[in-house]
Amino acid sequence: MTVTDGRPLAADITDILVAHCGLNAADAARAPAASLEELGMDSLALLELSAVVADRWQVRIPEETGQLSIAGVADLVARGVEPAGHTENDILIAAPLPLVWEVTNDVAGWPDLFTEYAVAEILHREGNTVRFRLTMHPDENGIAWSWVSERTADPDGREVRAQRVEPGPFEYMRIHWRYVEEAGGTRMIWTQDFAMKTTAPLTNAEMTDRINANSAVQLAVIKEKIERRAAQETGAGDE
Repeated sequence: MTVTDGRPLAADITDILVAHCGLNAADAARAPAASLEELGMDSLALLELSAVVADRWQVRIPEETGQLSIAGVADLVARGVEPAGHTENDILIAAPLPLVWEVTNDVAGWPDLFTEYAVAEILHREGNTVRFRLTMHPDENGIAWSWVSERTADPDGREVRAQRVEPGPFEYMRIHWRYVEEAGGTRMIWTQDFAMKTTAPLTNAEMTDRINANSAVQLAVIKEKIERRAAQETGAGDE
């Protein structure tokens, strides 16, 4: 296992542990199969190792690294370690597809549809593609996060593809919305594929959990609002 300069990657990991984490090189040489924890690497040492690895190879290593040997850590780094983030969430909305499509693709109206967005500013439209800036409500620290995304709708295919133009903490973020007619109404499916930057405060796995939790909340809100509107329109039509 080597890196581009031909030097064994395990040797580089050992050097990092010695220079930055307080590893005794003689101990490592005597017990090559020992775990980092067995070699005396505590949580602070492992955090330092993670930071140096992220800076040098743009790879994020997991919290369980302490249970691995130096060779095991080298193998993780060589493989890139953390898989990209992927989520898929869906909900069945008791409303006709044209209504669900109309409401959920009215980006300018998203602050009234989602609970998390304070402002949706349309920056440019061309055909079925819209570029827009989303600004969230301030978080617990008073920060109002904002970014630019681009969204292209395919009405015939009943799908929408979007991506962040200003990725922020993401290396990339791609979103795919699908709409499927079912007996009980319209199923809306959100798929998100992404990767976090090594400098981001969350890992891919942590962001996956956050997106899954938030998607469940937002989908439920959207379902309630669209079903209420569908009932109102049905009632008005019966008068």
